[in-house]
Amino acid sequence: MQKHWWQEVVVYQIYPRSFKDSNGDGIGDILGIIEKLDYLEKLGIGAIWLSPVYASPNDDNGYDISDYEAIMEEFGTMADVERLIAEADKRHIKIVMDLVVNHTSDEHAWFVEAKKSKDNDYRDYYVWADPAEDGGVPNDLRSTFSGSAWAYDEESQQYYLHLFSKKQPDLNWQNEKVRQEVYDMMNRWIDKGIGGFRMDVIDLIGKVPEESITGNGPRLHEFIHEMNRATFGDKNLLTVGETWGATPEIAKEYSDPKREELGMVFQFEHSGLDQIDGKDKWDLRPLQVKELKEVFSKWQNELGTEGWNSLFWNNHDLPRIVSRWGNDTTYRIQSAKALAILLHMMKGTPYIYQGEEIGMVNTPITDISQASDIETVNMYNERLEEGYSKEEVLASINTKGRDNARRPMQWDDTENAGFTTGTPWLALNDRYHEINVKNALSDHDSIFYTYQKLVQLRKNHPLMVWGDYNLLETVDEVFSYTRSYEGETWLVVVNFSDDPHPFSSNLPIEEIIIQNSETSLKTIKEMVLAPWQAFVVRIANK
Repeated sequence: MQKHWWQEVVVYQIYPRSFKDSNGDGIGDILGIIEKLDYLEKLGIGAIWLSPVYASPNDDNGYDISDYEAIMEEFGTMADVERLIAEADKRHIKIVMDLVVNHTSDEHAWFVEAKKSKDNDYRDYYVWADPAEDGGVPNDLRSTFSGSAWAYDEESQQYYLHLFSKKQPDLNWQNEKVRQEVYDMMNRWIDKGIGGFRMDVIDLIGKVPEESITGNGPRLHEFIHEMNRATFGDKNLLTVGETWGATPEIAKEYSDPKREELGMVFQFEHSGLDQIDGKDKWDLRPLQVKELKEVFSKWQNELGTEGWNSLFWNNHDLPRIVSRWGNDTTYRIQSAKALAILLHMMKGTPYIYQGEEIGMVNTPITDISQASDIETVNMYNERLEEGYSKEEVLASINTKGRDNARRPMQWDDTENAGFTTGTPWLALNDRYHEINVKNALSDHDSIFYTYQKLVQLRKNHPLMVWGDYNLLETVDEVFSYTRSYEGETWLVVVNFSDDPHPFSSNLPIEEIIIQNSETSLKTIKEMVLAPWQAFVVRIANK
């Protein structure tokens, strides 16, 4: 298997609106990111995945794009982005752009034209359908953001498809002109020196709406292979597809090098383990660590050399992991470090979401007026109509709502956590006096330095990148596995709970690689792990 730079680095995701505001308008921007590149260089990351910065009316926080080759004024200018690419390069950091090509904004020039008439040249850039015989929607496809996925256009008396917001009409990938427009745009970004693309809901571009097929449509892989050949295929770029429904077999179709499609995918099987089977993400149940072990181990073992893993706990769509599956009060520091060690020691490319490296936590709300996210607000109203109580719905939002990840970054303990001198676009978490970058950098035992060490270990030890994975038999709450490469073996042990648990191994310890406590580890034959205790040791060759 050919080796690539993106298999050996750690990627850091920036949500620009919430990272750092340079001009006091309460909204993070490109110059704010440039200001903090030295911080990211200190962390050691090799790439930044930049959530969308393109021109957008912001119905879905930038994922509704009105111009792929202009920058949202709140964020800055194209010259600022070009400077960001250059400044990051000086620090050996690549900029990975968010590619959102399943849909555009309804304010994109293509859709403005498409709406003018049925015979407009751009009409077929989008998905249109006549009303059903009863005059209603063409079929029962649903939008991810609640309600029907079809919106009626009075002028032409047809419906257009929007798998997300009404302001996000879906592009018609069956139209070769659409595909060529997308590839030309991608190539112009590649020419600017970017390091690759993260591809938003890429598994939806093969949709066949008249047959109610959305994900994994029949021509999906044909389109991605064509994209590879037309754009990034002969360049050494990171490409990662967001694929919510992927299984290991499907993931191989995307990321087997022989197929010439993508470098890797984001799969979300582990992230659904705290929801009730057959229900949606708001219907909650407790996480079973046993199931988490099974899912991670399946993905570690089944891709083999035919694919590559992405490793992540958090992103802009998911709640803060230390609040969700760790313990964000009594054991915040221990559990944040344990979660980091568990994930980063696996095979694949790790992703850190901004603030994860300092243990940022969820932000509970007491009223829906405190929510910003379109998905959250729509779900709240829909569930109240269905008879859920306000308390039940708010409990779901506080556990899984996307605003949890989108609160501004906490830089220091001054007003607004050093994020802005103005009024933040979204209220900060009120624990920023305790949880912030300044505190983390001044404490050599902080979560930040655990992440920094994990990033450095990956750079220095091929075992972390290429080693084989093997899950060990333990009590349910203890997650333990080995990584082995070229005669060397590391043992990873994590107590994934608030309670002490036994662990026993006859493997002889040669050296402690990393741990989240000061415990002496002379032997691990019969030990009781403290809550959230985590360590990695090199095993002596017998």
